[in-house]
Amino acid sequence: MESTFADRFISARKMAGISLQELADGLGDVSKQALHQYEQGKAKPDSERLIRIAQVLGVRVNYFFRSERITLQNVEFRKRVKLTKTEEEKVREQTIDFLERYHELESLLDAQITFENPIEGTVINSFEDIDPAAERLRDAWKLGRDSIGNVIETLEDRGIKVFQISANESFDGLSAMGNDSLVIVVNTVFDVVRQRFTTLHELAHCVLRFNPDLPEKQVEKLCHAFAGAFLLPKETFIEEMTIRRRYISLAELVQMKEQYGVSIQAIMARAKALGIISDSGYQDFSILFSKLGYRKNEPGRYTGQEKALRFKQLLYRAAAEEIISMSKAAALNNQKLAEFRQELTGLTHG
Repeated sequence: MESTFADRFISARKMAGISLQELADGLGDVSKQALHQYEQGKAKPDSERLIRIAQVLGVRVNYFFRSERITLQNVEFRKRVKLTKTEEEKVREQTIDFLERYHELESLLDAQITFENPIEGTVINSFEDIDPAAERLRDAWKLGRDSIGNVIETLEDRGIKVFQISANESFDGLSAMGNDSLVIVVNTVFDVVRQRFTTLHELAHCVLRFNPDLPEKQVEKLCHAFAGAFLLPKETFIEEMTIRRRYISLAELVQMKEQYGVSIQAIMARAKALGIISDSGYQDFSILFSKLGYRKNEPGRYTGQEKALRFKQLLYRAAAEEIISMSKAAALNNQKLAEFRQELTGLTHG
């Protein structure tokens, strides 16, 4: 069903994360009550006011007339603390906007990729099921057992759309279905190592089936375990650490973090899960790690990058081959025409 202006107006406001009063204050010459009339579909702004509304809300005017409307389903939020309703709506609407633009671009290029879950039906009852599931997925995607250079690119190549946004620190990521597309959203305010882990945590929600009797907290822990198992396969980890250790030095942990793009805390959790260190050894490590202040700022730096590239690649191709105009490309990328032209030209001649 074609979206009405009122629907788009509400979505744009939520995407900006502001109230009707804040929007009225930003515009300066219209009341909250008048804006409420727009949301109820009882009135529409004239073209001049619409341009100003778009500027305040950070969208292009054509956003209000976009025909496709996507609905998110099976939404799984990963968050550190409870998000406010405004913050959650902002992330949802930004995700919907991203998917709508992505779908339109793919349609113009006839470049749709459908995600197919190669381990469909894999049921997880306990931690013992995690490693076999992670290994089956790696095998299906022909990833071997080595470190993965770019997790996001790996997922994009398999038809998963990845959206990187800068959001409130309470939010880590989410996964959802948008029409026929699987999307994973990752918060870029965190470092690359955390983004890699979050992306795979969300992937676990998408590709695994959890026993419905498992409590939510247990499912989250199992998704954590899957991310660790996917980044550090069992046989690879044992080769690095050997089967049984009384103590693992910080230097070893830093080296592994920098090679595999996994946090030291996740590495130690993996060592505990595989029985390489004892429960008491892991507890001693956790206490020391906290005393040293490493929980929030741990040592070691992974130099790899995690960037969602496919949308931009399709966009540049469409513009370069004149399948779409420069202005259309700029609109799809939520940019001003001059900015997009400069970006494309710089990439062409750089």
